[in-house]
Amino acid sequence: MSGAVWHEPAVPRAARWERLGVRGGTVWLTGLSGSGKSTIGHALDVRLTAVGVPATVLDADNLRHGLNSDLGFSDADRSENVRRTAEVARLFADAGTLAIVPIISPFAEGRDRARAIHDRDGLDFWEVWVATPLDECERRDTKGLYARARAGELRGLSGLDAPYEAPARPDLVLGRGEGVEDAVAALVALIGERGPVR
Repeated sequence: MSGAVWHEPAVPRAARWERLGVRGGTVWLTGLSGSGKSTIGHALDVRLTAVGVPATVLDADNLRHGLNSDLGFSDADRSENVRRTAEVARLFADAGTLAIVPIISPFAEGRDRARAIHDRDGLDFWEVWVATPLDECERRDTKGLYARARAGELRGLSGLDAPYEAPARPDLVLGRGEGVEDAVAALVALIGERGPVR
């Protein structure tokens, strides 16, 4: 936007975090539809809330009902969906909340950009690959998407007839048969090393 100037907050981040006893960051859960991203993300939210850590789930499907409702599922729209979501996560992280983002985010470039947005501002960012195999995701078919795709009613499903670029160097890999509680424990151990969970 022409003429837009960044406005520094009246309360600097360090002062806000110290006063409130918080440390923001983003847990970015990537994987195929049906991999368990949202289930794990919401379970992590419950765990963090129980111990007094401010957290929120920025569910990609929910964001498509509002912020991203103007976007479709072309490659360009998917990239923009990821970009907007990353910017919102950064705002939450900056405010001292742990943003939990379960989102397919099929392209490595978009996930790298999400990390860079956080790195630029000195905010923690953890890329977590929920690597549940395609056949298991299709068996679960929690949203009925795979059945529709197989029936020719849906095109462009990531991992089936559209690309999904698996993370090359994720901070954590889940979806290898562990239960939800074990996945949450692994996430708590990961993020606890650098701040918010004590």
